[in-house]
Amino acid sequence: MKKIIFLLLISVFYSCQKDDDSEYTEINELLTVNIPSNFPDVVQDIANNPPTKKGFELGRKLFYDGRLSRDGTVSCSFCHEQADAFTHHGHDFSHGIDNLAGTRNAPAVQNMAFQSEYFYDGASNSIEMLSINPIHNPVEMDENLANIVEKLKKDPEYVKLFNQAFEGQITSGNMLKALAQFMTMMISSNSRYDKYARNEAGGNLNSQELQGLNVFQNKCSTCHKTDLFTDNSFRNNGLPPNPNLNDLGRETVTGFASDRHKFKVPSLRNVALTAPYMHDGRFGSLASVLNFYSNGVQNSETLDSHLNQNGVLGISLSQEEKDAIIAFLKTLTDEEYIKDPLFYFRT
Repeated sequence: MKKIIFLLLISVFYSCQKDDDSEYTEINELLTVNIPSNFPDVVQDIANNPPTKKGFELGRKLFYDGRLSRDGTVSCSFCHEQADAFTHHGHDFSHGIDNLAGTRNAPAVQNMAFQSEYFYDGASNSIEMLSINPIHNPVEMDENLANIVEKLKKDPEYVKLFNQAFEGQITSGNMLKALAQFMTMMISSNSRYDKYARNEAGGNLNSQELQGLNVFQNKCSTCHKTDLFTDNSFRNNGLPPNPNLNDLGRETVTGFASDRHKFKVPSLRNVALTAPYMHDGRFGSLASVLNFYSNGVQNSETLDSHLNQNGVLGISLSQEEKDAIIAFLKTLTDEEYIKDPLFYFRT
């Protein structure tokens, strides 16, 4: 059984004009957010912006629209492609406006309502406000909200869609709400592992995958907790700093030296699809990641204590254990999510 959040709100009626100027009324129905039974509770307060059919459709259109960038070439989907669990597969750093490169790898967009902070440094803690960061970033979309609103106001289709979704004019606040509604519904929860965890049909794991699950639970789940496979914390995992970037991680946001080189623990859902890995995309394979944890962890003042046990750095892993973990991680791929037409926009 799944837990289901029923968002109780009176359906909104709206009135607008058809081409023949006759009025019509339609119901902007609420969408139900289904919480998988093996998931923890939602963290974001989505009751303040409950997803609706029209709001979701508007958010999806905006997500794929290059007009959110300065020159119309970069949409949210440019760096977040559905086939790759909404990441920029194959790019160590995400690319943006004028083909400029950023300094971090694009994280996956999935299960966003279950997260408390966003981005590798936690620069945003709101699902409604997080879109501002890439929009304003000079090497990503290099645009501002006021300019986007003016562009959208010139499009009759957007005028109609905003009226349907929010019964009002095009505003930056409503634009951010629509994007948040779209992301709220982006729940990935139907991998083979999920079906195993919920004892559903199709949830069979072979002996190596079960071994990998056991090793993972014993040696990796301190940070990659729950069936979200993250504890939403910021940790220094011992990765040697990239001398060309001097990325301070969480310290950039908090200003505390105690947060130096701490980055958000990523979810491992769909991880087999999201290479390269780490905040700077330095590892091209899961094997390289596990090799790092077994023999590449570097000590520092902020190194996570779980990676320095009595002076022993990293995680002890045999080759058999590494192979088993990788086999298990591949069971976290959610084919339904990456192929779901609900999240793909066609003009």
